[in-house]
Amino acid sequence: MENNAQPNSPRPTDSRPSSSLLTGKVAVVYGGAGSLGAGIAKAYADAGARVFLAGRTEATLAKAASEAGAEHDVLDARDEDAVEAHAASVVERAGRIDISVNLVPRGDWQGVPLTEMSVAEYTRPVVRGIACQFITARAAARRMAAQGSGVILSLDSGSANGSPMMGGTAAADGAIDALIRQLAQEVGPAGVRVCGIWTAGVTDSLTPEKLASAGARGLDESALEGVRSHLDGLRMTKRSPRIADIAALATFLASDAAVAITGTWINATAGMFAS
Repeated sequence: MENNAQPNSPRPTDSRPSSSLLTGKVAVVYGGAGSLGAGIAKAYADAGARVFLAGRTEATLAKAASEAGAEHDVLDARDEDAVEAHAASVVERAGRIDISVNLVPRGDWQGVPLTEMSVAEYTRPVVRGIACQFITARAAARRMAAQGSGVILSLDSGSANGSPMMGGTAAADGAIDALIRQLAQEVGPAGVRVCGIWTAGVTDSLTPEKLASAGARGLDESALEGVRSHLDGLRMTKRSPRIADIAALATFLASDAAVAITGTWINATAGMFAS
């Protein structure tokens, strides 16, 4: 397939404060136009990394990149030829890839009993999710193994631990959980770490539009607040994770401070379930 990566927006030279955790690192965030991707990208840039956002929609991607202090490339992360070409392009422009994060939507369909779901509705997030995660992780791992270091991160809801009415989300999460653990074993000897974050819903990333795409149609702001409150009530801490919480954790995991962490999933569900 044709490579549609389009380099844009030189990185701003602002003087924002940096925690220095990621100074000198180069990060690629797939699905970077979403609220969570943009939040992680900004946290990475604030920590000193050079960040490339990748996504399919120029307008939203450019806006997110501008706000995060990142560069952006228009890219379909489900196109393996395009992803390989883009990874090579990042290495050409920045010299290396140190961090790869995949937050690309999978087409999950939820809130319907399994007995009432179609095969397509159930399998869509599984097929799309594992293929996309595999494509981007493989591209990153090839380059990281060659340079002798790097971190590949993924994120899902942790629904493989058991979540009714989540449709194919549980199966998709389980497949990605397994991919991360297997890849970590294979590329660990080359100095590459691979791990993931379970969130079970990041409440300030939820919008009526996002929930509608997953099957919850007709929600107004009041109903959305009800969803958020319900999720809060399911946590041990009675507070759901926020974008800033996940971005801070993703920054730590991508840094050398987390050098001993690989082949595992971090339970950041605020106690939605024990692990």
